Amino acid sequence: MTAKEYNTSVDLFSDGIFRFALKHLRNENDARDVVQETFTKVWEKHEDVSYEKAKSYLFTAAYHQICDFAKKEKRMSGEYDEKMSGQVQMENFDVRSIIDKALAQLPEIQRSVVLLRDYEGYNYQEIGEICSLTEAQVKVYIFRARKALKEMLKEIELIV
Repeated sequence: MTAKEYNTSVDLFSDGIFRFALKHLRNENDARDVVQETFTKVWEKHEDVSYEKAKSYLFTAAYHQICDFAKKEKRMSGEYDEKMSGQVQMENFDVRSIIDKALAQLPEIQRSVVLLRDYEGYNYQEIGEICSLTEAQVKVYIFRARKALKEMLKEIELIV
């Protein structure tokens, strides 16, 4: 990938990577750090990356950065923050925040595949490449994630 292609990739994909990281980390500064680290790592290997596969490569790198960040946070705090795994607080019935909280309760891999599929529009094969999964595994994780989300949202509906 040339410097011009790299700069084009930054322009085209930085917003999508930011949204992807933000949905996982739920902190704008952390998401910005992930985007910056992702593009730094890609620049270090830009000669080995073909421009045609830049999008997939960038999201794969971002996914690994998010996983590394989550592991680091877990080690630093001893366990995931309560907001990441706790019950949905019923103070605010904003649909977007309820869905975000439900997504946060999913296991990391399920959250990743759902975000890539439903928010970023990747197909099963591309998601498999990004997350190092087979297409069948991607479909299973998406099915399980959607089923879990449906159950969480039903519980919220009963409370409301």
